[in-house]
Amino acid sequence: MPLLLLDLDNTLLDRAGPFRAWAESFLAEIGAPATDIDWLLSIDADGLTDRWDIADAIRDRYALRIPSIDLVEELHDGVVGYTRLDPLVACALRIADDAGWLPVVVTNGSVRLEDAKIRQTGLDRYVADWVISEEAGVSKPNPRIFALAAQRARLPLRGAWVVGDSPEADIGGAAAVGLPSVWLHRGRSWTDGRFAPTRTVDSLIAAVSVVLAGG
Repeated sequence: MPLLLLDLDNTLLDRAGPFRAWAESFLAEIGAPATDIDWLLSIDADGLTDRWDIADAIRDRYALRIPSIDLVEELHDGVVGYTRLDPLVACALRIADDAGWLPVVVTNGSVRLEDAKIRQTGLDRYVADWVISEEAGVSKPNPRIFALAAQRARLPLRGAWVVGDSPEADIGGAAAVGLPSVWLHRGRSWTDGRFAPTRTVDSLIAAVSVVLAGG
């Protein structure tokens, strides 16, 4: 049974939409201009900015007396609360499983946030296991996190595919460990000359189709 190593945010679960929904609600709650959404999205940098840094930036911009830890909790609970599992993603995972592939999530992030999203959306019913960088002590693109996922699944890495939206973490990680990969482009063009995905698609459903077809 081969491994299907899947990224979480903006691959299995939409992260951009829930963050934007939370941000718009939060800005309205504190009386900030709706146009500030562009500033907050830029600070977030598509999820690459640490949540504590986002909290500090918000406190400084709006002179809020809210402790940073409370803003971090607000951000955590808000994003999780808006996150939903797309039924088509669930269907694609079921098809992969029925075809003999073992879906395992490999994600960078905090255990509390990533685990909550996996469990509260019901994604845990469609994947065999998940490896979160904070708990693993190593992050993508380091090959060790993929090796750890294989170790937990008690399966070899040989024959596995990596699917994700991050050029560096997912596709770079796949290249580092010598695995084929599918990149979810999300409207972007590939620009990294150091490595390249095996295939480029626009959705998880298309990615699963590529893997099942052997590339």
